[in-house]
Amino acid sequence: MVATTGQVSAASRLLHLSQPAVTAQVRQLERECGRPLLVRTARGVRLNDAGRMLLEYAQRLHHLMEEASAAMAGEESPGGELVLAASTTLASYVVPSLLASFLRAHRGIQVRLEVGNTEQVLAWVGEERVPLGLVEGHARAAGIRLERYLEDELVPVAGARAPAEIQRVRTVEDLHAVPLLWRESGSGTRAVLERALKKAGVRRGPQAGDLQLGSTEAIKGAVAAGLGVGFLSRWSLQDELASGRLRLLPIPDLRVERAFSWVLPVDALSGLAGRFLRHARAAPPPLLGP
Repeated sequence: MVATTGQVSAASRLLHLSQPAVTAQVRQLERECGRPLLVRTARGVRLNDAGRMLLEYAQRLHHLMEEASAAMAGEESPGGELVLAASTTLASYVVPSLLASFLRAHRGIQVRLEVGNTEQVLAWVGEERVPLGLVEGHARAAGIRLERYLEDELVPVAGARAPAEIQRVRTVEDLHAVPLLWRESGSGTRAVLERALKKAGVRRGPQAGDLQLGSTEAIKGAVAAGLGVGFLSRWSLQDELASGRLRLLPIPDLRVERAFSWVLPVDALSGLAGRFLRHARAAPPPLLGP
């Protein structure tokens, strides 16, 4: 869980343990392995090479145990269709790895993934159109319950060849003078960003010169073209930051954090959706980017 969240404090909240207890478990694991597994950074922690190797083996072991359990129960080819919904960021950058590991252990099933913004996913689960959803940000709706799953941060980015006034952004006050790139109304990403900027005294929402775009990929393209500053999920930026196509803007007085949460019906989840949820809880994907 520390590898997944990148923070001991976030992992302790999700595991319902104290921070010292989580730290002690990490140190015990490092002693057993005979080497450090994490690199401490200003923003938290990340896996080093040894940690990534150990995580890969741990995930393999988990998947093998799931396969063995399914085979012993006569469920190696259960058939049927797994139906779920996810908001666009999660459908692109989190759900595929969860499906890949799940399908290795549960062959012979079909998958239907509905993609929409946070408000749409909440409505679909509430209307029983889908049994399970995954969304970002703060969300509430009647007839559903939310279960916190992963931690995320929206970070400010600029294109490597953006105009100088965009490249020079260093404070929240600087954001007044440059175009911002927003998601559409109803997006969980936009709602979280609006609250954070309002709290920081920067913006209440889009203004003249800003752009509103309907997907994370569209914002990436606009940022790379130098059209403004975008705030994007760390989960969505691993390739772009590694390649240098986009770069982080250091704004130390602004941190935009949020959670990814499961959207569940009030009653207990069963069938393939319940099995998929149990799998995802046991083997959350790690954030391995910069």
